[in-house]
Amino acid sequence: MTTSSSTISEKSERFQNSYLLQAWLVIGLALFFGIALTGIQIALSSRIETNKKKETMEKVPEIILGANHAQNQAATDKSLKIEQRSITVDKNNRKKVYTVFETRYPDGKPAGWVAKASGQGYADKIELLFGVDPGATKLTGLFILEQKETPGLGNKITDQHWRDQFILKPTGRMLKVVKGGAKGPYEIDAITGATISSKSVTTIINKTLADIQKQLASLAANPKEDNQ
Repeated sequence: MTTSSSTISEKSERFQNSYLLQAWLVIGLALFFGIALTGIQIALSSRIETNKKKETMEKVPEIILGANHAQNQAATDKSLKIEQRSITVDKNNRKKVYTVFETRYPDGKPAGWVAKASGQGYADKIELLFGVDPGATKLTGLFILEQKETPGLGNKITDQHWRDQFILKPTGRMLKVVKGGAKGPYEIDAITGATISSKSVTTIINKTLADIQKQLASLAANPKEDNQ
């Protein structure tokens, strides 16, 4: 009887030790992979940001001139001159800083502005670039820098056909998303099955213009003025 009890006790102790060992092994592996993933993310984030900056500078001329015109100018060594600037606005007792790109033709004549903006989409944050003419009276183009919208639906905000409808839209009033085809000058046709994503892009542009349109017009009228 004593031997049987001792055997049971030994088995129980071995089981507990094995259980604790497995638990510590799981914790150790979790920590290892967590640290490894964090390291990878840090390493990749820098590269991603560098690539995003490069992509931004490449897209600025296209957003102002259109892809074909921008390519033709680059081929003849008449590319736009681009200067990155910052515009600070007071919003709800907080300062918000926007990154804008001032573009000029080789002869110094203003070509327009490209603003970088972001906001909440249906699935995650949407980051985009949109252009306006020198006086910020009409849109010249739109490019989606980053999005994680639903594949086959919301991610169609990246389609050129959908983005092209923003070109030459006036900025005198807020743009409005409609279904079934845009008819008015301030209307944007929604992507079928992705009205929220369509509205998100339009809202980002509307809010950004509301914040910086006057400053852009002022800078265009007073080119020596610096709002950095």
